[in-house]
Amino acid sequence: MHLIQRPLDPESAVTPREVYESRRRLLAGAAALALTPAAFAQSGKLPKLAGAKSMVAGALTMDKPTSYADVTSYNNFYEFGTDKADPAEHAHTLRTRPWTVSIEGECNKPGVMDIEALLKLAPMEERIYRLRCVEGWSMVVPWIGYSLAELIRKAEPNSRAKFVEFTSLADPRQMPGVRSGVLDWPYVEGLRMDEAMHPLALLTFGLYGEVLPNQNGAPIRLTVPWKYGFKSAKSIVKIRFVERQPTSSWTKAAQQEYGFYSNVNPSVDHPRWSQASERRIGEGSGGLASLFAKRRPTLMFNGYEAQVGQLYAGMDLKKNY
Repeated sequence: MHLIQRPLDPESAVTPREVYESRRRLLAGAAALALTPAAFAQSGKLPKLAGAKSMVAGALTMDKPTSYADVTSYNNFYEFGTDKADPAEHAHTLRTRPWTVSIEGECNKPGVMDIEALLKLAPMEERIYRLRCVEGWSMVVPWIGYSLAELIRKAEPNSRAKFVEFTSLADPRQMPGVRSGVLDWPYVEGLRMDEAMHPLALLTFGLYGEVLPNQNGAPIRLTVPWKYGFKSAKSIVKIRFVERQPTSSWTKAAQQEYGFYSNVNPSVDHPRWSQASERRIGEGSGGLASLFAKRRPTLMFNGYEAQVGQLYAGMDLKKNY
């Protein structure tokens, strides 16, 4: 797997080019990370993430980004409700400062890191990844972050660490969906250690050159582009290195539907629908019209087979779904 410079081409045409380029100039030209609550209050809009190098995974050079409006208004984030519009409507109640992430378990350097330290841990990159959700819809998102492996190396996991477990915030005062019984809160996800160390697994702090909107998992989330979207934990407050495979929240809720690996695989159907095709949000006439847009074939590992296929060599991917 390698990352290459994004060519100057009309791929960003889904968003007006002048808007996209303006974001990029602000991103590249800023001298520091303007991420304080005071900066947000004064500007009335999300602060920029400064200094991120524009990169793109080679498998995505033909994909156009989904519009910022669609990326930030059509979300799965059950802590704020089960409807796709609920997170954008309700997530303003989430307080992202102060914010800390606890590093625990089988590692030599456990501790607590605040969000400002995490932001400075490694150079930021912009990576345009496909996002494929288990319900059959997809997006293409310019995420901002750095490889999760950077944080893992800092924590120095020991020889007993075989998996990494991620826990999301579950605060019913800030998150109205947590008051429901739709899942056993808090939300928990996990990766095998070699998956977590893969360079494509992104510790994510922003999108489209801005800090993450609350509805997209602020202030820190995971983005694992070759897996279904629910594997990418949002609003992370704990990262724990463990010897045994963690039980993911959706696996606990419905094991027959949501396996631990949850790799995008068009040949393995969900028990209630086919996974062979998908609809790209924003295609068609835009907005809800995308629900009726022509479907496209789903790619093995969401199009990242060349980069991640070797992680699963010899595995039965129907059994280990």
